[in-house]
Amino acid sequence: MRVIAIEEHWTTPGIDRALRAQPMRSRDESVALNDRGDIPGRLLDIGEQRIAAMDAAGIDLQILSIAPPGTHGLPAREAVALSREANDLASEAVGRHPTRLRAMTTLPMSDPDAAATELQRIADSPAHVGIMSYGRSGDRPLDDPAYDELLATAAALGRPVFIHPQIPPNAVRDASYRGFDPTVELALATFGWGWHIEAGLAALRLILRGTFDRHPDLQIVLGHWGEMLLFALDRVDSLSNVATGLDRRVAEYFRTNVHTATSGMLTPRLLRHALDFTTIDRILLSGDYPFHRLDAAALTDFLGTLPDREDRHKVAYANARALYRLEPSPPGPDAETARLLEQS
Repeated sequence: MRVIAIEEHWTTPGIDRALRAQPMRSRDESVALNDRGDIPGRLLDIGEQRIAAMDAAGIDLQILSIAPPGTHGLPAREAVALSREANDLASEAVGRHPTRLRAMTTLPMSDPDAAATELQRIADSPAHVGIMSYGRSGDRPLDDPAYDELLATAAALGRPVFIHPQIPPNAVRDASYRGFDPTVELALATFGWGWHIEAGLAALRLILRGTFDRHPDLQIVLGHWGEMLLFALDRVDSLSNVATGLDRRVAEYFRTNVHTATSGMLTPRLLRHALDFTTIDRILLSGDYPFHRLDAAALTDFLGTLPDREDRHKVAYANARALYRLEPSPPGPDAETARLLEQS
């Protein structure tokens, strides 16, 4: 069975330096999470070391995405130059490994017009198949009218927008995430809770803003099994009773415009829960490399919890291939891994 993993992170030296050079109050503290163990070296590598890790995990193809916080928090001029550089470097890496890599486009969202221009610049590149975004750039949310042209272009190009978690604004952190040891504060505001609320809220705001009514072909992806929204969808859908002007109920957009990725959380009970609210066709495999490390055995076990062979194929490969319009089909990493996965 072939396997495609989306949301596989990397970064450039320029982006990393720029993020760390930001003034303390405006610096995104979540960059510190990129410093653990051998993660720094793995983030910078989009060559042989990454391909070897893919082979070991049984991954045929990765879709590269810039690690958080990307260029979203950088001043516009820096963001424009560094986003362009990242997209060109990603194109070069895909050119060296055309059957193993694709990329999500990095956009300078601190300048909405420049972001739309960069998306158009990279539109004809076969290396780029989606967009990595966050729910907010500075104080401007993704649903702000300033981004509507960009989202319209993404819809027209068939480029899914992955809404990645990001650390809450300082005012929110001060109100809700402080009062602990600094390490605990950071964890609570990021992977322990805050990240997921931020990403889920961004998707919900897009729905309530009528984004998918204006751009019905726009597709978004939420990691971590839907960033809390699937777990609360019955409650969230009650917004339909007060939100005026929407074509449909809030929950219905999850069946037409929202896809859910695993983000390294290969947990069967989360899969079962997700299938109560969405369809198998909207679940994508993502490893969240290098923060999570998939291995062939864990992947086989996870896919094996789906009793239907066609469903296993959809989650492992076919859903991502269809959403990201991936052609041609990548070959398997090696015969032994392919045999193990085929048995699932």
